[in-house]
Amino acid sequence: MSSPRQANIVVLAKDPNDPANSALYESMPSGSKVVATVSSMEEFAEVDEETVKGVNVLFTSWSNKEVVTEALNRFPSVEWVHARSAGVEHIICPALVSHPCKLTNARGCFSSTLAEYTMMSCSYFAKDLPRLMRQKADRKWDQYCVKELRGSTLGVVGYGDIGKACARLAKAYGMRIVALKRNPVEDDVADVCYGGDGLGTLMSECDYVVVAAPLTEKTRGMVGEKALGMAKKGSVLINLGRGPIVDEKAMIKALESGRLSGLALDVFETEPLPEDHELWGLDNVLLSPHNMDMTETFMEEATEAFKTGWLVKFLAGEDVGGFPNLVQKEEGY
Repeated sequence: MSSPRQANIVVLAKDPNDPANSALYESMPSGSKVVATVSSMEEFAEVDEETVKGVNVLFTSWSNKEVVTEALNRFPSVEWVHARSAGVEHIICPALVSHPCKLTNARGCFSSTLAEYTMMSCSYFAKDLPRLMRQKADRKWDQYCVKELRGSTLGVVGYGDIGKACARLAKAYGMRIVALKRNPVEDDVADVCYGGDGLGTLMSECDYVVVAAPLTEKTRGMVGEKALGMAKKGSVLINLGRGPIVDEKAMIKALESGRLSGLALDVFETEPLPEDHELWGLDNVLLSPHNMDMTETFMEEATEAFKTGWLVKFLAGEDVGGFPNLVQKEEGY
């Protein structure tokens, strides 16, 4: 039987008054408390030695590799680091990987809105929304045939929580689902699930492909010239994972050649996207400024999920290593 324990939490926050973190400073679960908030590198030294000894949890809403390295040096007794984000590539560093602490993320907090974005992107091209907008601007009544999503195939590159949310929503539209996962498993959503070497096959079968994988050294550039060259002619590529997963030059080349008929991009190799970047001027490209997960309450919900969910389990003595949002530090996701 698990034994109850205490949680002495240090919050890493760029803004110490971040309203999205306010839940951490009021009505915390019994046995837990925020003992310090650190908003700059200099503030680590300001935490008194007695407090330092008891710190066993880090909650990070602002961080990078340097900050995490300093935090683990300053608070060596940390057992658990929780990131208020889905992606953790910005904090994965040698100090974190080698430390015995467990790492979790906000997996699940952003999935529904990104799934909605995926279906919006599919519909954008299937119904040719750019043409509708042009016709409206020109006050032109010109009927044309549209495509159905029902019966088409969605490929999901990265079949984690976000990818599965996309697949479930697409399934409701009547789409066939082809998934790509490093360790493929059968479920009741994907019609086919390929292993890591099945990317080219997935690209060749799918009318729409959504990239929902995390950014790691293994996924960087994985959707490159070879994979894009195998894409089904006229297919649409959607990227909501991370920009560097897709080779931008090869992607643009595939669009200009007609191999791809459209791009929906919420993430880019360089962010913000430079004003002189050629993507701004290309037709059949839907761009958004990496904000499709930014709902009005997404940060507050991510903090609340930590406070009322994972923290309560930790206090009850549950092993963080068994949490479904556990990040494999060596793999980066």
